[in-house]
Amino acid sequence: MAVTKTIARVLDGSAAANDIRESLRPRIEAFTEIGGRPPTLGILLAGDDAGSAVYVRNKVQRSEELGIETILERLPSTASFDEALAVVERFNANSQVDGILVQSPLPTGMGADAEQRVFETIDPAKDVDGFHPLNVGRLVQKRAALTACTPSGIIELLDRSNVEISGRHAIVIGRSDIVGKPLAILLLHRNATVTICHSRTKDLARLASTADILIAAIGRPAYVTPAFIKPGATVIDVGTNALTNRDQVETIFGDGSKKLVAFDKRGQVWSGDVHPDVAFVAGALTPVPGGVGPLTIAMLLSNTVKAAETRQESS
Repeated sequence: MAVTKTIARVLDGSAAANDIRESLRPRIEAFTEIGGRPPTLGILLAGDDAGSAVYVRNKVQRSEELGIETILERLPSTASFDEALAVVERFNANSQVDGILVQSPLPTGMGADAEQRVFETIDPAKDVDGFHPLNVGRLVQKRAALTACTPSGIIELLDRSNVEISGRHAIVIGRSDIVGKPLAILLLHRNATVTICHSRTKDLARLASTADILIAAIGRPAYVTPAFIKPGATVIDVGTNALTNRDQVETIFGDGSKKLVAFDKRGQVWSGDVHPDVAFVAGALTPVPGGVGPLTIAMLLSNTVKAAETRQESS
């Protein structure tokens, strides 16, 4: 008798993101009616990074679909750090701007510490990415109003998918300021036992395989294999890695796979940090694309509305 492999439940980030966006619509309408203008998001896009341009275009589109106004300031890759800082300071001073987003990465010519210096300049009340040190400190103290978008989106997805967090062992692979660290804190606030792993963690696969909830945010395509997975675990794949080598696509997804067919048409496909064979071990798994990515944008919009409402209430 043939053995049928069980496939992990798909955690649909696109559906969850759509629900979050729709829940914002009446709040946006109420804000607009009271204030005489819509919530407004100021965006700085500097440089010519193709991925950044796509991300910003998606953010602008999603914002305006809901009735959030966007002000997009673009700078060339040759722009100076002072020019970027001037854009942020204009957004800070503009009472009509409720939220500020600086798209990463900034051009390398601005300096290695440019992003951190820019984030520190953003008015904390308008910091819809949750990167300002004041907001990070409030997050640690469990009193943040604005929280980093990808981590808060992951928590939303776990909740909406009825994945129990309290009392579970959660392992985060990746220690970035954008995902790994704030996510670990959010999970701690939800009473998970949290382990943070990274590139220098010894015996990573063995340790990862003890997790009830495993989050992969390491930026390496298909790095997390079935050996990393506890049977039945929930796996959240944060990776978005562009694959431009056909042999690599075939190695990861197999000859005749849909991904390989797509690659032959477009010359590029996307891979997460999690190998597709993990679906045969995990109990639940986010897809790439369609998992964490849409939730990041949804939480950005949520933070923008929250920032606008808070500013309106205090005015």
